[in-house]
Amino acid sequence: MRKMMLLPAVAAVSLATLWAASSPAMAFGDRYCLQGRQWGYPGNCSFSTYRQCMATASGTGSACGINPAYAYGYQRRDRY
Repeated sequence: MRKMMLLPAVAAVSLATLWAASSPAMAFGDRYCLQGRQWGYPGNCSFSTYRQCMATASGTGSACGINPAYAYGYQRRDRY
């Protein structure tokens, strides 16, 4: 009987976790990505300013670019 009651509770917690992890705020990360051979594409997107990203990239042969999820994310259209 306990196992039958535990399964729906575990399923509910799992669904809540998946829903929270797929929120738009989590999808975008921050505005700038550290990109380079060791980082791949889009790279380490944990920088809110270009300066932060460039300071981390300094001396590593990496570069900074805008996060593609941020650049091509949802854009509000004005009414015509």
